[in-house]
Amino acid sequence: MKSIVSTPKSKGILLVLTGATCWGVGGTVAQNLFQMHHIDVNWYVTVRLLCAGILLLLLQLFTPSRSQILEVWKSKQTALPFIIFGLVGMLAVQYTYMASIDHGNAAVATLLQYLSPVMIMLYMVLQKQSPLTAKLIICATLALVGCFLLLTNGSLNQLSVSQPAVIWGLLSGVSAAFYTLYAVRLLNEFDSLVVVGWAMVIGGVGMSFVHAPWKIHLTLLTPETYSYLLFSILIGTLLAFWFYIASLKYLTPQETSLLGSAEPLAAVGTTVLWLNEPFGIYQWSGTGCIILLIVILQFKRSSSVSA
Repeated sequence: MKSIVSTPKSKGILLVLTGATCWGVGGTVAQNLFQMHHIDVNWYVTVRLLCAGILLLLLQLFTPSRSQILEVWKSKQTALPFIIFGLVGMLAVQYTYMASIDHGNAAVATLLQYLSPVMIMLYMVLQKQSPLTAKLIICATLALVGCFLLLTNGSLNQLSVSQPAVIWGLLSGVSAAFYTLYAVRLLNEFDSLVVVGWAMVIGGVGMSFVHAPWKIHLTLLTPETYSYLLFSILIGTLLAFWFYIASLKYLTPQETSLLGSAEPLAAVGTTVLWLNEPFGIYQWSGTGCIILLIVILQFKRSSSVSA
């Protein structure tokens, strides 16, 4: 019997779930850095993008297609899309999400960002690239309801955050939708390491004009701060974005964005285990919605393969 992960679709599921989980945990760590260690959000985004991007490109050097690293810049036809993706995609989705966390909290920022699956679904339907099926509507509903229950415990009162947090969070949803859709064209020509690596470097260089990476009060960087930064760069950024983008080789943008609902699940799980927050009936209900979403998508693929 073949392993479940042996099929391309199942590999895509594993990649996006792992990436989303890393992203969710990274959001909780970022909130800790902003609120407990007083790290400036502009400096944080600059450093995390530059460090993670350089590391990804270094990894590409050890692959057979290492020549792709320079091929990106050989013509305007390839360079311009990378610059657009790095600034309007990577930098935008990173900064808006982190700014929403900085002005509010990781829960609200994640909830607002997860309007992106609905945005992607509507865009592809309007562009006549995908039919509006009942299954898509059910999946989008499960994703939104699951995120809402997980992150609010069923109470709208917990969404009382500042106006900037809401604005940045909504912009994060738009950025995430663009990021997911635009990446597909680049993945058709280049490896995921090249796409994500250069996007992060480009975004980091762009952000350096706002806040240079060397402008930081060293007294803020305690050993604990360094450990959180290292985790955020390697796990919450490098692995998260690499795996998420790589999943688009095997899944549609709708499926990838919907399965990305594992991010709030990871964020809540981290809060429960790390901060000892209670996990109520609404959170368990939200967990059930997301698990059901994953089962529905997997069932759809299994049926297609067996047909």
